[in-house]
Amino acid sequence: MRIACSLGSLLSVNQVLECSEILSKTRIDSIWIPETWGMENFSMLGAVSNKTQNQKIGSSIINIYSRSPTTIAMGASTTDILSDGRLILGLGTSSIPIVEDFHGDKFEKPIQRMKEYVEIIRLVLSGKQINYSGKIFNLKNFTLLIKPKRELVPIYLAAINQKMVNLAWSIGDGVIFYLRPIDEMKKTISKMQSEKKIDVACQIITCIAHDAENAVNRAKKTLAFYVSVGEIYRKFLSENGFKTETENIFNEFKKSGFKSNHELVTDSMLNSLCISGTPEESKLQLKKFRDVGIDLPIIQFNPVGDTMESFLLMKKTLLDE
Repeated sequence: MRIACSLGSLLSVNQVLECSEILSKTRIDSIWIPETWGMENFSMLGAVSNKTQNQKIGSSIINIYSRSPTTIAMGASTTDILSDGRLILGLGTSSIPIVEDFHGDKFEKPIQRMKEYVEIIRLVLSGKQINYSGKIFNLKNFTLLIKPKRELVPIYLAAINQKMVNLAWSIGDGVIFYLRPIDEMKKTISKMQSEKKIDVACQIITCIAHDAENAVNRAKKTLAFYVSVGEIYRKFLSENGFKTETENIFNEFKKSGFKSNHELVTDSMLNSLCISGTPEESKLQLKKFRDVGIDLPIIQFNPVGDTMESFLLMKKTLLDE
């Protein structure tokens, strides 16, 4: 069975590279690197590709507002060459605070923008001269100066709301889900896959420790962070079974920050969205996620205690089998 690992925001650059080198000796499908407001994605993907030989290298995700479509295509082509054809290009819209406050752009027309990005990136990677006329972008006489390793780099779309889910199944090679209640995800996957088969990946917050309480506490803090700062996640979760929890977590965040709002994450919410607990409990929880139709679970490594000790325990628990 395929399984992947995401390394990133809670790790240093050197820790990501060290963990990648360890993962290179396993049979995992792919290593995914996130981009938030720390590590730049293509730099890290290139560095990780140098530490591995067989694993695919995925971006999770590159947002479609901080770079032009041609710049993303150039980065994708370069990384695909460096990795000898192992890149998976994960694209997403990110969020209003990141796009507008951190990058100074306007968060407008995300569906149309994503559609045009995918079209332009695929045209660039064909190696042919591009003249493109869209509702947002118009390109004239662009030709990539380097020869792409592959004309068809797989493109996965990060999707939350139904319009982006529909677009992912329409034009994507795969979809990346995140913080999606397990019952809702099962229904969505079943419905969408009955119409057309694509690769379904889901990144899952994962915290494993021999002391279950420590693991659960770490997972709740991570989940509370995303509920507090991510309006799109908060709204989606509120509309899909966790209205009370999201309101309580967000209201406490507005009063006292992250000091104690994780205590308002309920067990049902945690179990529907995350993997957390002892190694034995975590194995069972992973099976539960697989059973809803996920083709590629992406284990989002969240260290509990010492980073490398925690990583090796996660690896032994979920990646060595």
